[in-house]
Amino acid sequence: MNDQTVAELLALNQRLLDAIAQANWPAYQELCQPDLTCFEPEARGQLVEGLAFHRFYFDLGSDGRPCQNTMASPRVRLLGDDAAIITYVRLVQRLGPDDSPKTAAVEETRVWQRIDGKWKHVHIHRSPLAAY
Repeated sequence: MNDQTVAELLALNQRLLDAIAQANWPAYQELCQPDLTCFEPEARGQLVEGLAFHRFYFDLGSDGRPCQNTMASPRVRLLGDDAAIITYVRLVQRLGPDDSPKTAAVEETRVWQRIDGKWKHVHIHRSPLAAY
């Protein structure tokens, strides 16, 4: 496995998570392909295509409170030279309404594709942690 490519993809994915946490639309848009697809809880079981769905949440803005995203146990699978899948559990730390620290966890799979020489985020599948 190409360690340099893996490191680059993990850094890009962290930039993406930071953009989400900061409601930084320009950074998010730069990292994503315009026809990004997703399955995530907010989509209520529907496959969503495009960035408009995501833009709604960015337009709500950040509440300005500290927020940190950590990729726990990330795995990168290269699918040739121009595609990769990153899987991990995303830990989101923030302050709750009572100002006490809270941590949420979700399972994420993100697909990245090299398009015109740049890695672009092209698909996400996000699920709440399964309860046993």
